[in-house]
Amino acid sequence: MSDNDSSTVVDGNEPSETAYDRIAEGYAQLNASSLMNEFYNRPAIIELAGDVEGRRILDAGCGTGPILADLRDRGAEVVGIDSSAQLLQHARERLGSNVDLRVADLASPLPFEDDAFDDIVASLVLHYMPDWGPTLAEFHRVLRPGGRLIVSEEHPAAVFLADKLAGKDREYFGIHKRLENWDFGEQSAELIFWDRPLHAMTDAFAEAGFRISVISEPGPAAEAFERFPELKDRPSGRFLAFLFFVLEAC
Repeated sequence: MSDNDSSTVVDGNEPSETAYDRIAEGYAQLNASSLMNEFYNRPAIIELAGDVEGRRILDAGCGTGPILADLRDRGAEVVGIDSSAQLLQHARERLGSNVDLRVADLASPLPFEDDAFDDIVASLVLHYMPDWGPTLAEFHRVLRPGGRLIVSEEHPAAVFLADKLAGKDREYFGIHKRLENWDFGEQSAELIFWDRPLHAMTDAFAEAGFRISVISEPGPAAEAFERFPELKDRPSGRFLAFLFFVLEAC
């Protein structure tokens, strides 16, 4: 990251406050130690990424930067973008001033040249957008031919099951808006999610020019069973939460 602090400016203007700006402190603490983030989503993505030595990787929706840190530790050249300047401030504290971190809206054109990256990580970010098409097209544009897009998303079966258990009469098919209130003491925000079935995800990937090479439903990292001993009561040690994809830019 250069000294001009590009995470505080978008096209020369101050960015508008996002929901995550309002809960940045609480979210940073949650993200650092929760089962779903620290012991499930993050290690699964790093395992899928494999050997990243010398690869240039964009973390699209990098938040506080834990995945960026893991990738950099494994020898990757990393760049991070997020719509929240406050989350990027936490990422800068974690990663230092020499990592390229920028405020950017994934619903808008990305501030990078064509074929700029070997890989893109999109960790739990696409569900904030009702239409994946423009964002996936931008990912495809800035990836080199044969580059990888590594995606984690809420598992559509898990979302559907949670709705049923909550007494909601909503069908699995179609794209549905979901509101959640996140409260961290004095910090709170309403977040908007867009749930979609599996076929809508895979159709969007194909339409944007991606080929699916991996679909994964992993278990948590081995360390999770010490930190969360209740997991040992599950015969498989697994739970239904997220779905992971590795996509290749055709």
